[in-house]
Amino acid sequence: MYRRDDIYDKAVTGDIALHVREILRLLGEDPEREGLKKTPERVAQSLQYLTKGSLEDGVQILRSAIFEEQYSQMVLVKDIELYSTCEHHMLPFVGKCHVAYIPNGRITGLSKIARVVETFSRRLQVQERLTVQIRDCIDEALKPLGVAVVIEAVHSCMQLRGVEKSNAITTTSAFSGAFLNSARTRNEFLNLIK
Repeated sequence: MYRRDDIYDKAVTGDIALHVREILRLLGEDPEREGLKKTPERVAQSLQYLTKGSLEDGVQILRSAIFEEQYSQMVLVKDIELYSTCEHHMLPFVGKCHVAYIPNGRITGLSKIARVVETFSRRLQVQERLTVQIRDCIDEALKPLGVAVVIEAVHSCMQLRGVEKSNAITTTSAFSGAFLNSARTRNEFLNLIK
C-alpha cells in the first residue's frame, strides 16, 4: 500500500520532466522562458498525482475496515466527487459517483467507499471500466447481496476538442446481485439518487 509521500518518485519526476520539456519544444515553446522553466517538473508531479490510484489496492482499503453487522438493507453513499483522467486524450473527466450495497453480515466504513472511488478514479481511465471496477471491488471485498454503481461525468475531451459539446453528461451503471436481479431493488436505488 502506498503512502502519500511516496507518489512523487524523484527519478520518475525527472524522467517525465525531460519528456515534457521536449514536448514544449515540439509545440514551438521555449522551455527555458520564465513562465515555463518549472512547468516540466510541475507536470511530472501532477501526472504522478493524477495516476496515484495505480499504486493502491481497493480491496485492501475496504478490508481494512470490515465489521460484522446483521444489517441487510441498502447502504448508499451518493454524490461522491470524482476526478479522473481519460486514457484516450489524457484530459480530465469530472463528476459524481453513487454507490450502494446490501450487506450480507459485513459492512465497511463509509469513508472507505469514497476511498475506493478515489483509488480507481486516480488512474488513466475510461468511465465504463471505472464503473465496473468499483462494483467488482466492493463485491470481492464484502461479498454483499448486491452492489450498484452509477457515475455521471463530464469529459473535457468532449468539451474542449472534437465535438465541443460542453453540456453533455455521460452516465454509466453497473449492478450485481439483488440490484441486477430485482427491478424493485434497482428502482429503489435509482429513485434515491435522483
